[in-house]
Amino acid sequence: MRYLSGIQPSGKLHLGNYFAMMKPMLEAQERANVFAFIADYHAMTTVQDPALLRESCREVALDFLACGLDPTRSVFYRQSDVPEVHELSWFLSVLAPMGLLERCHSFKDKTSRGIAASHGLFAYPVLMAADILMMQSDVVPVGRDQKQHLEVARDLAIKFNNAFGESFKVPEPAIREEVAVVPGLDGQKMSKSYNNTIEIFGAPKETRKKFMRIVTDSKTVEEPKDPETSVIFQLYALFAESGERAEMANRFRAGGYGYGDAKKALHEKFESVFGPMREKREALARDPAYLDDVLADGARRARAVADETLAMARQAVGLH
Repeated sequence: MRYLSGIQPSGKLHLGNYFAMMKPMLEAQERANVFAFIADYHAMTTVQDPALLRESCREVALDFLACGLDPTRSVFYRQSDVPEVHELSWFLSVLAPMGLLERCHSFKDKTSRGIAASHGLFAYPVLMAADILMMQSDVVPVGRDQKQHLEVARDLAIKFNNAFGESFKVPEPAIREEVAVVPGLDGQKMSKSYNNTIEIFGAPKETRKKFMRIVTDSKTVEEPKDPETSVIFQLYALFAESGERAEMANRFRAGGYGYGDAKKALHEKFESVFGPMREKREALARDPAYLDDVLADGARRARAVADETLAMARQAVGLH
């Protein structure tokens, strides 16, 4: 079973990234063949500062390694180190109906927020399909907001197979419904676009301040509260064991438990998870040669798979 997913180096990684994509991929290392990549081609639709893009790629790589990605068990690479993906993207582009791409909500959402309506932004789902199909992926962990793009990849795999013979696996999504939408500080979906994120490796003091800014209603300490409608509880539930979740839920419902205390408990749980990872990240950052070696080895292993897939695809479409 092969798992694949990628993450854009377009800003600091946050809890939404971690729970929707990173954690499922890290857990999959125990039972599957994992391909994880840094989607720097995709990031170019919004990041057009070369120095920033280079630095952001390294920052994301450090984050992933600190969180537990094992580069000896998984294939970890930069998207741009596998340029073959662009040739496959063209093969898929000639099969992609305009109507299919026009219905993709991500393009509409991003352009509505002022991002330039470029061809790259519009064709983003086709390149994403090439990323997925190139590595013959079985399962793709994604957040609910990326499910539509995975459906495009499935449609294009089927179209290619119908046109040129069985060539690509049709990938399945892996969406953890309990974390399908991770709430941000304001209760909306956590997203850099909404400026409501909690970074997994932000400065500790600033991170604590962010937890204390989580939006709540106006209930007093004494009043009972509904845990299911509380952003604090929803975030706590992502970290906590079932007994801990039940204990906090009971405190909410009983009254006499203030939002300030709940935010402190959430921050402590966050630190218990990411504090040790932060220390590991600091150690990794002191050894840039190690990071270079990890990415070079990942590129070599990823390109070996890509070369085989592309040769098959070229043969199928008649270019050999």
